[in-house]
Amino acid sequence: MTSRFDGYMGKVLDMDLSTGTIGEYPISDADRERFLGGRFLSTKIMWDELEPGIDPLSPDNILIIMTSPLTGTGAPSTSRYDISAKSPLTGAVGHSNSGGNFGIRLKRAGWDGMIIRGKAAAPVFIEVDEDRVSIRSAREIWGLDTQRSQAAMGKGGTLAIGPAGENQVKFATVVSQERSHGRTGMGAVMGSKNLKGIIARGKCKIPIRDKARFKKTVRKWTKMLQGHPATGVTAPRYGTAVFLTALSAGNALPTKNFSRGSYEDAGMISGQRLAEEYLVKNDGCVSCPIRCGRVVELDGKNIKGPEYEILCLMGSNLLINDLEAIIRWNYELDLLGIDTITVGNVLGFAAELDEKGMWDSGVRFGKKENISAILQDIAHRRGVGADLAEGVRFLSEKFGGQEFAAHVKGLEIAAYEPRASVGHGLGYATANRGACHLDGGYLIYLEVTGPVTLNPLHLRSKPGWVILDQNLLAAISAGGNCLFTSWTFVPKIAFSLARFSWVAKTITWLMTLSWPVVDALLKIPPVFMRFHVPLLPHAKAIKQATGMRMDFGRFSRVGERGYTLERLFNLREGIGRASDTLPKRFTDETLPGVGKKSVVPIKQMLPKYYKLRGWDMHGIPKVKTLKRLGLDFVNRNSAR
Repeated sequence: MTSRFDGYMGKVLDMDLSTGTIGEYPISDADRERFLGGRFLSTKIMWDELEPGIDPLSPDNILIIMTSPLTGTGAPSTSRYDISAKSPLTGAVGHSNSGGNFGIRLKRAGWDGMIIRGKAAAPVFIEVDEDRVSIRSAREIWGLDTQRSQAAMGKGGTLAIGPAGENQVKFATVVSQERSHGRTGMGAVMGSKNLKGIIARGKCKIPIRDKARFKKTVRKWTKMLQGHPATGVTAPRYGTAVFLTALSAGNALPTKNFSRGSYEDAGMISGQRLAEEYLVKNDGCVSCPIRCGRVVELDGKNIKGPEYEILCLMGSNLLINDLEAIIRWNYELDLLGIDTITVGNVLGFAAELDEKGMWDSGVRFGKKENISAILQDIAHRRGVGADLAEGVRFLSEKFGGQEFAAHVKGLEIAAYEPRASVGHGLGYATANRGACHLDGGYLIYLEVTGPVTLNPLHLRSKPGWVILDQNLLAAISAGGNCLFTSWTFVPKIAFSLARFSWVAKTITWLMTLSWPVVDALLKIPPVFMRFHVPLLPHAKAIKQATGMRMDFGRFSRVGERGYTLERLFNLREGIGRASDTLPKRFTDETLPGVGKKSVVPIKQMLPKYYKLRGWDMHGIPKVKTLKRLGLDFVNRNSAR
């Protein structure tokens, strides 16, 4: 099946590992225009193909690998692609976006995506070439780590699971080159299907509709990213960990299982120290001019360095200030195929259980000597690792401690303390895949880490800002860009302001009180926003690459539409308003050093959030909202 739009290859592979059948899945151009690609097009397929209530680790689940229209086009930071399935960790919609070379190579092999059904009788890997698709035995590589597995499959675009995926650890990852699909347990779904990996090869050209204008946009966009203080200076210089010390100063750094927000040894695990003492060179995904990846030396070998999340969650969250140890654990986790965010939460929660005398797992705050062994135990489900491999929600239900179990909908909280950033907390609570900083809207950037900020504890302003960010970031992802390309939305001049100057304080005041404008913007029909935003060229690039009608209004609507469909999927699985919350640690306990207002008032913010989204008081999208978004194929009663 072909497409009238360029940017797509026009075909999606459909495979059943139980029967060995290989075919093509029909995707309509109407769905391409409504959902673009990535996680949203995958969610539409899951909505159509999955029966409610299926076991995520059964052959009934489907694994979807989906690229986007900009993937592989040469536009900045467009090696991105998505892996989706019903999550074994949460039971909700599961998706994980990453770089690596697989997405680009899959498109060059002639395919936009893959749908994988059933379960192979024995371990296999899939080989995708331009002229054929094969299911190959993986007996000889089953048991290997992610790096050796990819090498064993040969040259091409590769992705693979490690021992954690094989043993169906609920937060197992999928790795392409050295980039991880970390969240929601997509590696466990691959393992449940006896699927070790996939390799793709091809030389197909990705069609571009308006080549001349597209090339001009790409050149200008790349120059803007390289010249911007966030994407051209701080991110390349210090990586994602550039914010660590600032977050600690702002009481937003998870410390001792999120019991406080600042860490006295933050400088010892910071991006600045990593750059000064351990950095060998920068690295980055294909076509990315930002180059925020770290290459460091360990035991005489150059390896991928740690990003912010593990430096925090295996550092301050465990009261460990040994940067070299964290570098080692980061490498080990990637080889095993384990999500760094979830495992840092799991170990932090286990340490607090031990401290309170509720479970002795051998994990202690400040104790680092046994961490590597415990990671191996998790990957192979040995001893205490069998329980740790199930995640924080499972542990809290078995051993107690629900009030300090840092998760939402079963997904462990990302590495930002929400009590210092209540909008970010609202984002955690409402994010469809669980407590994700990116799906949640990453409002921490506008509340704590940015050059100019919103008042982080102001309530009325937050629902609108959260929705705006959630929609835009989701649309950027569906289009095929890395979310770091959104950082240029904050003008360069803002980075020249002194953080606590009267000018910065005035801007904070104005931004915070601008919430009625933001709320109104969410209600404006796309027909009145038929323009392109210079600091966010994503919509223009999609239009030029594909030939679609695309502008800022339609682009924002894609984000809103896809986000709402993910909500409907969760509602159909019984995950609704009761799950839009945070643990009591964040809603009832004040944050040390901040004061009485430092709790996240979810119950006060949710009604306005629902209203602005066009959902009813129970968090169910209204009939008129479904019609407005082109989701009227959904039976609203089926989502109750």
